[in-house]
Amino acid sequence: MLHKISTDVVTKSPTSVRAYLLLMRLDRPTGYVLYLLPGLWAAVLASGRRPDLLALVVLAVAAVLVRGAACAVNDAVDRDVDARVARTVTRPVASGTISVGNALLFAAAQAVVALLVLAVVNVETVLVAAASYPLIVAYPFMKRVFFWPSAFLALVMSVYVLIGWTAATGSLHYPLAVYGLYAGAAFWTLIHDAIYSHQDKEYDRDIGVKSSALLFGKATKAWLAVFVALSVGGVWWAGSRMSMGWAFYLIVVIAGIFLSSLLVRVDLDDPTSCWNAFVANTYYGWILLAGVLAGQFT
Repeated sequence: MLHKISTDVVTKSPTSVRAYLLLMRLDRPTGYVLYLLPGLWAAVLASGRRPDLLALVVLAVAAVLVRGAACAVNDAVDRDVDARVARTVTRPVASGTISVGNALLFAAAQAVVALLVLAVVNVETVLVAAASYPLIVAYPFMKRVFFWPSAFLALVMSVYVLIGWTAATGSLHYPLAVYGLYAGAAFWTLIHDAIYSHQDKEYDRDIGVKSSALLFGKATKAWLAVFVALSVGGVWWAGSRMSMGWAFYLIVVIAGIFLSSLLVRVDLDDPTSCWNAFVANTYYGWILLAGVLAGQFT
């Protein structure tokens, strides 16, 4: 449903606006959800039985803007690579619809507005988000110089755990539970980004771009099985530090089983199967969010 709403917004927008909505990937909301959910885990865990609804709304809006800015920067840096890959050749910067300069200005505008939105809850959250911006800008270059760019991406995306906790508490002091969530989110990112990268592995090999798909090769599923255990373990440990009720642990186990079954079913040599598994990863995040909520009342 979210995908349909996002697609409708993009397709019904004026032509001059549509290119920028495509640049921020508004028609593909999966990336926003994957970025947002760990922040929601942290915000709900921090809030206890009374989630701060304002903080949750602010986190959702800011996630769209920060992710949109990241996509604009990524497309500006990767324009030559995108022009050589069938899946990305029509992206606005690669196709010449939007200039590099305008893409970067659009990224900067989104980044600034995101900080203004986060300021609604507290200044501390603004500081944490702003500190993550240099990492977001650096990520597109990692695919050229670092053998495992997904590891860097995992560190960047998981910062939303810190942003979520700070939005709910106004504190820059994080208990050990937050680092458990951070680890859970980071290993989850390694999973869904590796699946995503298998869509383009033949192009990446020809172009010389580094990715998890090329790094792990035929051993990808074995590595991802380890990451599933570490992701579930990180979230489990976070709950144990916060004295969560029994429902939390039951639902975390269910989430782990779901993610494991997703890994078993995906065909890493079929781009369509990889895309469907990438999208389905969002269910893991929602299940864990339900577990955090249920654990507050059991």
